[in-house]
Parts: sequence; C-alpha cells; structure tokens
Amino acid sequence: SEADKAKALEATNLDFIELGASHMVTGYDHLLFLFGVVFFLTRFNDIVKFVTAFTIGHSITLLFATLYHIQANYYLIDAVIALTVIYKGFDNLGGFKKYLNIASPNLLLMVFIFGLIHGFGLSTRLQMLPLPEEGLVLKILSFNVGVELGQIAALTIMLGLLAAWRKTNSFKKFSNAANIFLISLGVLLLLQQLQWFLQKVSPPD
Repeated sequence: SEADKAKALEATNLDFIELGASHMVTGYDHLLFLFGVVFFLTRFNDIVKFVTAFTIGHSITLLFATLYHIQANYYLIDAVIALTVIYKGFDNLGGFKKYLNIASPNLLLMVFIFGLIHGFGLSTRLQMLPLPEEGLVLKILSFNVGVELGQIAALTIMLGLLAAWRKTNSFKKFSNAANIFLISLGVLLLLQQLQWFLQKVSPPD
C-alpha cells in the first residue's frame, strides 16, 4: 500500500518485521497453500518437517531475489502461486493416482520448490517498497523474520481448527469437499491475477 511505501522510507528493522508479519497474515494465497499442506498432517514431526521445507524455500528466494534485485511481474508470480494452491488441493484429493494413474511427486520436495516460488512472490512485494542500500540485508532479514512470525500465528490457528474438526464426524464427510473448495479458490485467484496482468499489459481504451 502507499502507506507501507511511505512508512518504509524511514522504517527501522522492527518496522520491517511488522511489515513482513502483516503481509503473511493477509496473504491469502500463501495461507491457502499452507492450509492445504497441513490439512492431513497430524504428527508434530511431519508438520515441522513440511513447514521447515517451505520456510527454507521461501527464505532463500526472498533474500537473494531482493538482494540482487531479481524481479518479475508480480501478477504472473501470484498466478503461479495460485497454481500451487490448486496443486495441493488436487494432491490432497489423491488426484495423481485417481485421475492420472501415477504416484504423487515427492511432497517434501514439492513443498520446498513451492516455497521458492512463494519466496519470490514475497520478494516482488518487498521490492515495491523504497529499500535503502544501507543496511539492506538486515532489512530483508527483518522482513523475513516478520513473515515467519506471521506464518507461525496463522499455522497455530489453522492447526487448532483442523485438530478440533478432525474429532467430528463431519471431517471425513467433508474433507474432499474442503479440498475441492481449495482448488476452486486457487482457480479464482489464478483467473484474477491473469485478468489483472492482461489489463496492465493491454489496458482498455
């Protein structure tokens, strides 16, 4: 937002932590993907393993893409992030085996790769702010710390809700419907981002 851009001009590292946290907790595309990742995870070790893979992935691209000013159209990046949401819902439904008659790709590897993509999306947003050259690495790291704090807060709520839902009979009945809904939201996000991209490159007369 313009307010974020104005704030970034004189922002401290603490301010960048706040910006990172607010971006994550309002980043519905990131949250939808995380929701899909943890949807069927019940063991603590599995949750830590997959969330760590995602975190390492998005931390790598967030840091290096921002530091070396690697940019891409953010609508297209967000469109790819929408595809990761669709992928996770499809995978949760057993789509690879059911519809393609193949084994699902290694999930841990895919979560790491998708983390790289999500990190690039975070970087494109961060680079929209006026970033100072002095202390840039600390600013990026502070933003990433904020992202992690926002992610922990969001995951805490998600895991609490899922744990409570799994204790009810409705979880088995509606888990497939929930993942179909996840795919539908991903498709809507994809179409929205592509529409905005086309409007930007070919604005209406």
